[in-house]
Amino acid sequence: MTIAETIQQQITENKVVLYMKGTPDFPQCGFSATTAHILSENNITFFSVDVLDDDSIRSGIKEFSNWPTIPQLYINGKFVGGCDIIRDMHESGELAALLQQEVSS
Repeated sequence: MTIAETIQQQITENKVVLYMKGTPDFPQCGFSATTAHILSENNITFFSVDVLDDDSIRSGIKEFSNWPTIPQLYINGKFVGGCDIIRDMHESGELAALLQQEVSS
C-alpha cells in the first residue's frame, strides 16, 4: 500500500482525522496542541496520526493535501485546514456548525 493509499484509508475510515506532531495527550508542538484542544473543546472524538512516528506519513500528508504544514484536519474525507484556519473557524462558530453537520450525518 502506498502512503497516499494509507492516508486515503485513514480519512475514509474515520470521520475526523488530525495529522499532528505528537498525540492529543502529549502534543509535540503548540499548533498541534491548539488544534487538538479545539476538537476536544467541541467534544469531538477524533482519530489522530502522529507524523513524528513515520517520516513517510509526515512528508506524504503534505503532498496529499498540497498543504505545507502540520497539523492538518480532515472531516468526512475533506481537508479542512491547519491550526490558524481551525482557530479562526472555532472563534467564528463555523467549526462547531461544520462538525455538528458532518459528524452527526
